[in-house]
Amino acid sequence: MMQAAALAEIWRGDFLESEHLGHAVICGPDGNVIDGWGDPDRVILPRSSVKMIQALPLIESGAADAADLGVEHLALSCASHQGQAVHTDLVDAWLHNIGRGEDDLICGPQAPRISADRRAMIRAGENPCRVHNNCSGKHTGFLTLARHLGAGPDYVAADHPVQLAVREAFEDVTDQTSPGFGIDGCSAPNFAATLHGVGRAMAFFANAQDSSGRGRAARRLVEAMMTRPDLVAGQDRACTELMLAAPGRLAVKTGAEGVFVAILPDQGIGIALKAADGATRASECAIAALLVRLGVLPADHPAVQRRMNPPIKNWDGLEVGAIRPAPGLLA
Repeated sequence: MMQAAALAEIWRGDFLESEHLGHAVICGPDGNVIDGWGDPDRVILPRSSVKMIQALPLIESGAADAADLGVEHLALSCASHQGQAVHTDLVDAWLHNIGRGEDDLICGPQAPRISADRRAMIRAGENPCRVHNNCSGKHTGFLTLARHLGAGPDYVAADHPVQLAVREAFEDVTDQTSPGFGIDGCSAPNFAATLHGVGRAMAFFANAQDSSGRGRAARRLVEAMMTRPDLVAGQDRACTELMLAAPGRLAVKTGAEGVFVAILPDQGIGIALKAADGATRASECAIAALLVRLGVLPADHPAVQRRMNPPIKNWDGLEVGAIRPAPGLLA
């Protein structure tokens, strides 16, 4: 097993104070690793970074078209959203259109991520619900698929037809038999794979063609993410801001515990990375650096700077340090 490599550095003045280690791969059109750091064979739980894989059966089965889902619904099916009105209103309408309601969602209730929205909810005497959960779009997609298949309501059970379809798609696009799964924060199974497998899957999405049902489904999901980045995450989030910085050229998705993936259709390239300590600041810094390395984004773009080189300030507002990508990511 190869050792983890440096992904991000924390500098305070002239001193390297801390390092975030991890693993990263860049996969070419054939799925092979064309550049890497750390251990490409490290088995990870990709968490929410692979929601586009989990959404493949929604389209392939015919469920999406039968429910007349649009680009906005497909983007939400890949989303880890903020629980803003733009997200929750769409989920509510989608549930209504398929004859389901909030109580049918198996993801737990979650407060909106933006503090102003949380305060407004408190002032109104309202409680967060399952529609506010960052995974409610994915779960509404699961419900849509379950209804189309005539399957039961426990759509997160590992042996449910929905999750069997998800596992088949996951193992196909990663080209690996998953060694198992963990239960994600939203109660759905999260299938494990090597980092290389996840990177290979992103390369599949980057190169997807209309010659197969799975290819057409992958293209639709990537196009939905790129068309509605505001739905994939939301205000102030890295996924949304990085996609807006390169419109139509990039689909990116974060996952809990320091995972990040990118799909680059113009270059036919997929990226997957994992910060070993699960730090989001490390994964955001590293993905921004790799996108600069590959020429997708300029280093001086504000959305890039906020992730790749954010200043560290003390309580008095003084700039005392910075987060920087490890030199090997940019060279």
